[in-house]
Amino acid sequence: MTPTAPHSARENRSPRRVLVLGAGAVGSFLGTLLGSVGYEVTLVRIFEPPSEKPVTLVRPDGTRQAIPTHRVTKTENSSRPDLILVAVKMPVLREVLAPTLAWPDAPTLTVENGIGAEGTAAEVRTSAPQIAASLTAPIRLASEDEVLWLGRGGIALAAADPAAEPFVAPLLADFARAGLRTAALPDVKAMKWSKLLANLIANATGAVLDMDPDAIYADRRLFEVERRQLLETLAVMTALGVRPVRLPGAAVPWLARAIRLPAWLGRPILRRIVGGARGGKLPSLRLHVQMAGAGPSTEQTEVAWMNGAVARFGRGLGVATPVNARLTELVDDVAAHPDRRALLRHNPERFLAELAAQAAQAAPATPASPAAG
Repeated sequence: MTPTAPHSARENRSPRRVLVLGAGAVGSFLGTLLGSVGYEVTLVRIFEPPSEKPVTLVRPDGTRQAIPTHRVTKTENSSRPDLILVAVKMPVLREVLAPTLAWPDAPTLTVENGIGAEGTAAEVRTSAPQIAASLTAPIRLASEDEVLWLGRGGIALAAADPAAEPFVAPLLADFARAGLRTAALPDVKAMKWSKLLANLIANATGAVLDMDPDAIYADRRLFEVERRQLLETLAVMTALGVRPVRLPGAAVPWLARAIRLPAWLGRPILRRIVGGARGGKLPSLRLHVQMAGAGPSTEQTEVAWMNGAVARFGRGLGVATPVNARLTELVDDVAAHPDRRALLRHNPERFLAELAAQAAQAAPATPASPAAG
């Protein structure tokens, strides 16, 4: 019996096989892009029956391309992959990765929002090369069979460990051949925190208030909340020794400079950025809360890995992050409790009052005068 070749000897085999875990908008988009340049694509979709139906990729110019795919309900029903692409929500990442231990040496590409995906993947898949990704292209899943690429942006990759370094450049070349703007970055931490900074814009606030980013930034009071959460994030990044880096289609260092401007000068600049940043796509946390409808959300939000990560790292570093901490609580609150969602929806006054009350509770007590009593 011929022994299985090590992965390094198989990596240039054609067609290469990519297994996509979390074949929603992001996973389907990246999977079909790789399929458009010759990859064999398997999508794990637990809520639909197995099939060989293609997925149509609609590019920004309106051109359409049907990409052959294998669709499976269970990860273990996939053939051996050359790349495992993971685009699931952070709360289920560890659980979703467990079945992939059948292929311990296949490189893992994580495209999750927030902070921590690479660490979790490395803990579960201890032998696998780990590649971190940040996607800035706005996309939307129009149906199970059609993914819309809505505009500019691109993808940045960084090797999370030395074993992943040989895979980054070929994978970026494949994404570039598929038409996506790409960048190779040397520092995973800088890439992920820079993406987080951009992702936080009108995300938690929009989820709590169910308001569009432009409306949030048009309100001076809500803009100040946004500015404070972003300044807290920049303070944590500074304490970590992390500088904002440019991502394809996202000039994050320039964004950081605009955040640090005086509010009267920075607000009109940031409002213009916010207006066209997402290509009409709802911020992720607001989308999660909206999908809950009239009832409580049955799934945990990703806010713990976004604003919650800022607050958590801030506590460890001695950096004050009260706005991010309170936004984390409020997002989980409105997701879990429909009555709270209804109370805060389109209600900036209530939202601001709750933030002010929290700030007052957190403020240190004023010491009594020596002459008192």
